[in-house]
Amino acid sequence: MADLGHRLREARTGRFTVKELAAAAGVSAGLISEVERGQGNPSFRTLYRISQALGVKVGDLLVDNGDGRQAAAHMVRRDQRKLLQLGDNGLAWQLLTPNLQGRLEVLKTAVPPGFTNEEAPFQHEGEECVYLLSGEALQITVSGELFTLKEGDAITYDSAKTHWYHNPTDTNAVVLGVVTPPSF
Repeated sequence: MADLGHRLREARTGRFTVKELAAAAGVSAGLISEVERGQGNPSFRTLYRISQALGVKVGDLLVDNGDGRQAAAHMVRRDQRKLLQLGDNGLAWQLLTPNLQGRLEVLKTAVPPGFTNEEAPFQHEGEECVYLLSGEALQITVSGELFTLKEGDAITYDSAKTHWYHNPTDTNAVVLGVVTPPSF
């Protein structure tokens, strides 16, 4: 949370006051201040609104993307993955690519039992492929059409269309998500 607060402050400073950013994002100034002090744990939806007001990707606030230079190849060891977890909804994303500066974003996501983000669906530029690594089932709704993935199934869709996940089971659903271009 301290890193998130530092990145938020850096992105805001010289462009917005706390009150101006809060107004632009539709959140309270107290929330912005709390997050900047490393004391807040905003939901993904709230962080998305703040990032949109700043004109940056959510991932720019969550992950240190280094100096922007790409190595010829970059290995991400299992114990060095960046963990992205927001709010208390239980979703936890592991970044499998070294950063979000390339042309590809690969995430391993644990979707807890009963999870749904129907009230706050995803929508972002690009194309997305979701593969159910383990779990009984995962429901993905894209533009109002429901698809049910069983272990080993995959779905690819235009991520500019509204989409959301629902895990209707009593077990975790673990998915591999590939997005191009990176949008987190």
